[in-house]
Amino acid sequence: MKIRKAILIIHGFAGSTYDEEILAQDLELEWNFDVFTYTLKGHENNLFMNKKYQDWIDCSISQVEYLKKNGYKVIYVIGHSMGGVIACYLASKYKEIKKVVLAAPAFKYIYNKDDKFLTTIKKGKLLINDYGYEEVLKRALKSSISSAKEFMKLVRKYYYTPKKINVPVLIIQGLSDNLVPKDSSLYVYNSVKGKKVLLYLKDVNHDIFHSKKVYIINKKIKKFLKGNIQENIITM
Repeated sequence: MKIRKAILIIHGFAGSTYDEEILAQDLELEWNFDVFTYTLKGHENNLFMNKKYQDWIDCSISQVEYLKKNGYKVIYVIGHSMGGVIACYLASKYKEIKKVVLAAPAFKYIYNKDDKFLTTIKKGKLLINDYGYEEVLKRALKSSISSAKEFMKLVRKYYYTPKKINVPVLIIQGLSDNLVPKDSSLYVYNSVKGKKVLLYLKDVNHDIFHSKKVYIINKKIKKFLKGNIQENIITM
């Protein structure tokens, strides 16, 4: 009897399923995976200041429970940015999750309480250079100070969950990422107990799945999900 397998994709803070749309289409249409995406609570609205980080965790848990109830014995989770933090938590909780892909997992991030005002402004300019003014403005308007605090609470709450992961993990990090530093991915690589690969990508920013290397990245993910891996840190 064939074991049913599913892929669950989790987007990041102030993001949407659009961010991983190309990946999801490739996995489902070209490679015949059963792919499931969803929108984190409140992210479908222009403002989600009334949502708590636990809402994002709860709706993610409900997605895994839905897959289990529908007969999926093997689940692969792909998390981007904050979605990577949530993916780590799910992998530490469910034995059905057999492999994890983390794209720029946001256990560390550019904004912090110790930044001076000018430092924050400079970082904001880097983001605009990466994504364009309209995209940065759209996401800034979608979020709020209270929701940003919830994001930081989530990271603090689940910061050590990578140490509880004992399944194969593929970590993908753009070296031109001005939002999540490469140290964040290195932290995860050094923490997880299962076999792991860390893939550093030159000239790729935080918007990994809309980069020029997206189809190369997608092939790496497919190979990881379908086969075995050898632990390594790779730059390409």
